[in-house]
Order: sequence, then structure tokens, then C-alpha cells
Amino acid sequence: MIIVPLVWVFLASFKNTTEIFSSPWTMPDHLRWGNWGRAWNKANVGRYVLNSAFVVAVATAGTMLLSSMAAYVLARYKFVGNRIIYFLFVAGIAFPPFLAVVPLFFQVKQIGDHVPVIGPYFGLNSYGGLIVVYIAYSLPFTIFFLTAFFRSLPNSVAEAATIDGASHTRLFFSVMLPMAKPGLISLTIFNLIGQWGQYLLPLLLMAGAKDKWVLTQGIADISTAAGYEADWSGLFAALSISILPMIVMYVIFQRQIQAGLTAGALK
Repeated sequence: MIIVPLVWVFLASFKNTTEIFSSPWTMPDHLRWGNWGRAWNKANVGRYVLNSAFVVAVATAGTMLLSSMAAYVLARYKFVGNRIIYFLFVAGIAFPPFLAVVPLFFQVKQIGDHVPVIGPYFGLNSYGGLIVVYIAYSLPFTIFFLTAFFRSLPNSVAEAATIDGASHTRLFFSVMLPMAKPGLISLTIFNLIGQWGQYLLPLLLMAGAKDKWVLTQGIADISTAAGYEADWSGLFAALSISILPMIVMYVIFQRQIQAGLTAGALK
């Protein structure tokens, strides 16, 4: 159910429009790499790929840094309001983005309009605004998973580091964070894949800056244009370009992903 559609899209990217509709389940007569070149250059997929790579890389790094610090404190330190803060984060898992599109739009717009210093960088049609929203919506699940992971780590190692004079910051970055590496790798891949395929948030926050569009917006625009220009082969080539990076990443890191999830479950 998963492989067949992916293979079909990939094969269609090498066909012309006639072949796609007349013989959709056959192999292409020959490999038309020009479809990929046309999608990359004419349809600006290359630009959209670079935009997506930048936004997702920064957003994922920010998500993992903030989530790991918050999860570590919630898991290893006892203080008033600990559980309340934890459950507020967890509640975010049950809050889908489309329920907040209207207030979210106006909040980001107000930042751009009324905050002079950071407004141009974090308002509408800006990379910063989209990155911050990506991080915000990725925090709940990441903190939920990492909190359970940090709780499972042995106290003896942390106590030994404290006796040796390690500060709280040194203890976290030099001892506890490396021990949580399997879980961090798994969640990093999940966040990369989830943010790479995000469409609603970019559509909401980046509609007015086509030069800053991410890949999902570009694919949607190509799909709309294909209905008028009949460039279906270019559309499938663009889809293949958008799918391949995530497939390659998962294939490379599948062992680490599975190890991280298994370690978290067993502990």
C-alpha cells in the first residue's frame, strides 16, 4: 500500500503526459530526465527545496534543543508546578494546528506589525515566523517522548558527575544528553519528516512571499498549473524530488530510529 504509489509516481516522472494517461501501469519508453530538469528550473523546485531545507534544519535544531532541555528539567528535577507544566505540554498533542489558524495568523501578523526590532524577521512572510511556529507545534510530542526517556536514565551516573564537580549545565550537555542519543536521533528524524511535509502552516504564514515558499507550497502551485498546462510529467518529477530526500534519510538512519524507539520502550 505504501510502496506501489511511490513507485508509480517515480515511474510517471519519466513519462510524458500521453503515457501517463494511456498506459499508467507500464514502464516508460525511455527515461526522460528533462522532466526533472524542467521541474527543478522552470517550476522553481530547486528554490523551494533550498527554502525547505533551511527552514526545516533550523526548526528541527531549535525543537530538539528546547525540547531536550525542557524534558530534562521536567524529568529530573522536582519543583512546584512540574506536573502542571508537563501536562500543558502534553495537551498540545491533542490540539491540531487547523483549530488555531485564525488566531495564529493574527498573532504572527501583530508581531510583524508592532514589534519594531524583530517584526520584519518573525512576522508574516518571513522565515523566522515560520520557524518559530514549526518549533512551537513540534514541542509537545518531542517533550512527551524525551521526558520519559530522561526518566529512564540511571541516577548513579548523574550523581557521580555531580560529585566530580559538574554543574547543572555541564551535567546536561556532557553526560545526560549523550546518554539520550538514541531517543534524540529518532525524534530528530520524525521532526524532519513531519516538518518537511507540512503544508497548512506555510500556506497560512508565507502566502505573500513566493520567493520564500517551501516545497509543499511549490508542489501545490505546480499541481494547480498542471491542470491548465497539462505538464503532469513535470508535476510527478517535482513530487519525486520532494519524496526522495526523506526516503534516503530514513533508509540511512533506520537502524538508529528503531534502536531509539526500542530503547525508550524497554526502559
